[in-house]
Amino acid sequence: MTEPARILVVGGGYVGMYTALRLQRQLGAELRDGTAEIVVVTPEPYMTYQPFLPEAAAGSISPRHVVVPLRRVLDRCRVLIGEVRSVDHAKRTAILSTLATEEEGTGAVEMTYDELVIAPGSVSRTLPVPGLADHGIGFKTVEEAIGLRNHVIEQMDIASSTRDPAIRDAALTFVFVGGGYAGVEALAELEDMARYTARYYHNVKPEDLRWVLVEASDRILPEVGEDMGRYAIRELRGRNVDVRLETRLESCEDRVAVLSDGTRLPTRTVVWTAGVKPAPVLAATDLPLNERGRLRCTAQLAVDGVTHAWAAGDAAAVPDVTSDEPGKECAPNAQHAVRQAKVLAENIAASLRGQPLKEYAHAYVGSVASLGLHKGVAHVYGRKLKGYPAWFMHRAYHLSRVPTFNRKARVLAEWTLSGLFKREIVSLGSLEHPRAEFELAAAPPPGGGDEPQS
Repeated sequence: MTEPARILVVGGGYVGMYTALRLQRQLGAELRDGTAEIVVVTPEPYMTYQPFLPEAAAGSISPRHVVVPLRRVLDRCRVLIGEVRSVDHAKRTAILSTLATEEEGTGAVEMTYDELVIAPGSVSRTLPVPGLADHGIGFKTVEEAIGLRNHVIEQMDIASSTRDPAIRDAALTFVFVGGGYAGVEALAELEDMARYTARYYHNVKPEDLRWVLVEASDRILPEVGEDMGRYAIRELRGRNVDVRLETRLESCEDRVAVLSDGTRLPTRTVVWTAGVKPAPVLAATDLPLNERGRLRCTAQLAVDGVTHAWAAGDAAAVPDVTSDEPGKECAPNAQHAVRQAKVLAENIAASLRGQPLKEYAHAYVGSVASLGLHKGVAHVYGRKLKGYPAWFMHRAYHLSRVPTFNRKARVLAEWTLSGLFKREIVSLGSLEHPRAEFELAAAPPPGGGDEPQS
């Protein structure tokens, strides 16, 4: 008996999940007769739909509805929870560690493959800003989104109960670094939520909260165009958000955010959303990378210059064949990633069957961004929208894109209920330390002796 052709998918994000999902449909016959096998290696057992993270942070959507369980969706794939440490494509081998290898203490293991799909996504691009590693908060995962929500409400609790004006001011100052989608939408949704929450505090008013958006360039939300970006700034400033353009964060040591314009902001909250960079595993492969550390790819989504290796999404530099500009690449965003995954899966199946490959071609149709409840900006098919129509389009578009009917129905139900009832204002910070109370109860009493048993 011959071994099945193994397709190794590195990553379970947009590209990884959608590629594996389409592959298990395209290769249904091969999977049934055992001539093909799909293995997905991912650090988490779910795919996070990142455009919904700001709404999850604001409490408009339950965190469990922002993620898609991979084992349920990829029921004909083998899902391994772990990380690929390195790839030697010349030998068709990958070194990976899983939860089991960590428990066994055996170290990383080697896996062979026939076809490689490398789609590990991206990680936060941090800079050597003093204090950032100690005090900064990211916004790429559902855990970070929920942690940030808990943190904001906890700061309001601190401000409400402290007698120290300096602690109160620092607790109510929230600094967001980065004027892209993540930073602007996270700030707008959380500001909306905190302003609503303030009505339940007897000594905290919405005007007591200070929100600061720091952006190094001269505009925010460049994806929606210059006009809509200016509108977004006016909208945020109208809500007393301090938008600082052409400004950088130089330090956040000792809980003081120092900006390049000389401003010093005592704060207990610094949210870092200043861009992303390719996942580190790409540098641990023998595959060709461009100057930005992304995989060089062809328009067929094959890694350039090698065979049996494929990539798409944030990790891939894919030529934009719809552009008249020579050398232009597809933007590393969700819109391209989802569409690239479809073509990628079809090309892998075609390659296995000896059929011709397709080129990926998709003209960028535009962008939508939420600025909080009933507020947004959009630039789609050349049309500019703002306010409620843009916000509605933002929700409609992402509802159509979130995977599975199950998730669509649950998200729609939650939006409907949130329109009928009041916002949730509960902080569940204790979830981040679930054993804290038990450890306290199990600790020896102060006197030393054991307590009597009942």
